[in-house]
Amino acid sequence: MRVQLTDRLVNLLDERVDLVLRLGEQPSSSLIATRVGLHRQVLCASPAYLEKHGTPRRPEDLLSHDCVTYEGYAVGSNWEFQSRGRTLKIEVPSRLVVSSVEAAIVAAAEAAGIARVVSYQIEEPVKSGSLVKLLEAFEPLPAPVNLMYAAQGQIPLKLRAFIDFAVPRLRERLGLASAAGPQTPRSRRRPAASS
Repeated sequence: MRVQLTDRLVNLLDERVDLVLRLGEQPSSSLIATRVGLHRQVLCASPAYLEKHGTPRRPEDLLSHDCVTYEGYAVGSNWEFQSRGRTLKIEVPSRLVVSSVEAAIVAAAEAAGIARVVSYQIEEPVKSGSLVKLLEAFEPLPAPVNLMYAAQGQIPLKLRAFIDFAVPRLRERLGLASAAGPQTPRSRRRPAASS
């Protein structure tokens, strides 16, 4: 087994990849998707950064803050928020541009600025107090997390075994209730983002 961790879009057939974990809504295609949960995009910063620069109260306040953004991901420095039932997009100033979400989390914890990350990635730093969530009332709506693979007739046994192993664990980790439906995928989706 080989695991590849990347924030870029992966073409399953061209790159000979059996299965991907994708975040966000996926347009229709020949890929088969199994919903394993939902994720939220959250803002975070260290207490030290907030003590020095203040805490933003509205999305527009980010224009006067240092932000940590990352390449190769759909949101980049164009951050989306929900306010009074409408979508608000803010082009945030990037103090630091990194190449992975993990690097953004480390930079935020080291007081480099405010980062936008996926909620489950900062559970431990928030519990330990090294990061604080910001602007939670303005978070965009949760987006789906899917395991996806190409429709190719009979599923190879090793892929079926991995799906059967991974799906319940991911659903538990991502908080998707057991009412999410059968583990056997039925919906077909096209890749749009890879994480």
